[in-house]
Amino acid sequence: MQTEQPAPAAPDAPAALKRALGTPLLYFFILGDVLGAGVYVLIGQVASKSGGAVWVPLAVALGLALLTAASYAELATKYARAGGASYYATLAYGPFVGFFTGFCMLAAGIVSVAALARGFGGTYLTAFVNLPVALVAVLFLGALALLNARGISESTRANVVATVIETSGLLLIIGLGVWLVVRGDGDVGRLTQLGTPERGPMAAALSGAVLAYYSFVGFETSVNVAEETRNPRRAYPRALFGALGTAGLIYAAVGAAASAAVPTGVLAGSDGPLLEVVRAAGGVPGSLFSAIALVAVANGALLTGIMCSRLAFGMARERLLPSFLTRVLPRRRTPWAAIATTTALSLLLALTGDIETLAATLVLLLLVVFFTVNTAVLVLRRRDTSGNPDHFRAPAVIPVLGALSCVVLATQIDHEVWLRGLVLLAVGAALGLVSAKVSRRTAAPSEATAAPGGGPTAP
Repeated sequence: MQTEQPAPAAPDAPAALKRALGTPLLYFFILGDVLGAGVYVLIGQVASKSGGAVWVPLAVALGLALLTAASYAELATKYARAGGASYYATLAYGPFVGFFTGFCMLAAGIVSVAALARGFGGTYLTAFVNLPVALVAVLFLGALALLNARGISESTRANVVATVIETSGLLLIIGLGVWLVVRGDGDVGRLTQLGTPERGPMAAALSGAVLAYYSFVGFETSVNVAEETRNPRRAYPRALFGALGTAGLIYAAVGAAASAAVPTGVLAGSDGPLLEVVRAAGGVPGSLFSAIALVAVANGALLTGIMCSRLAFGMARERLLPSFLTRVLPRRRTPWAAIATTTALSLLLALTGDIETLAATLVLLLLVVFFTVNTAVLVLRRRDTSGNPDHFRAPAVIPVLGALSCVVLATQIDHEVWLRGLVLLAVGAALGLVSAKVSRRTAAPSEATAAPGGGPTAP
């Protein structure tokens, strides 16, 4: 007796991605992306804005991040597609906003990978070898692209190892901070000093939270691998909130340990604030901590690179980008064309820019994306009349507060960053108009020929 074989996919049908991620791998994917290089350099800058109570703006930033994360959890479990924010915006607002949102997300990711590539070739690497930053960027991005193309399972398993290493580095800082306090060289009184001569407590908490917010971004990249997750409706919320909660606890403990161990002025004046804790405690080689920091940078770049390629793949499948980007490797089922293209763009930026310029507009771009995602939740809820509860659903007030939090944070961004960001936003808007026009042109013939005889379709 012959068994019925599944019908082959149409030759022009977009290829599906392999579902290879379970809850544990997805948890480490999100945790590894959140626990990136930011915390290794941002604690000092947060201290300069908020004073010794660094843990306060970190807690505020976590709360604001959780608002938008809840919106992502609802949309990712309702629409498990690789396009992520771009796909949600397209469903809610149409192709123009969909393209614009995807462009902002894609631009932020590509810029982030470029900045991390240059960062990898900077101070921490010079503890071991001196090489031209351009050469390091080429080798670094090439290696990450190969690992990305090999497969999502291999990439996320490498992330698990890297996440354990970088988390160990942060736990080391916590331990050293406690040791400094115990032996009488620290000052826990600094943990209650919220505010600076220029800012009162509330203003200091909010100003510091803007910088601390950057430490929590990264969770948004995970929605682009929802299509490669087994049972995303069950796995995604658990992994997302579990990872953000873990990161929040670690960040708060690191901030408290660093502030208690090292004077606030020393933290604020250092571009390697956690290294100041290592130096103050003694007994731990600085090169060891530099190695841990390099792992953190590489891991952040790997996970952001995965996001970029999956987002480009998803946008191309929705006809928002050229269809060439939907090509996948026959055996690995990874989007090689999207990986190659996004890596090339990151390399171009890494070779022509500097870290400060590349990173300046990143938060602004993401706030535009987050605002759109939060409002898209509300729009799509009104359209959904099925009453199907088979997905995560955030309380109605959460996406409203999430959208408002984006507006509040955007008001704290310097006007110089806005000027640079508006240029990118204008480019995205122009390309979005072109994409929407092309989308309408391609949709019209399909509608005209859908009914028998080429007539209009029945209402």
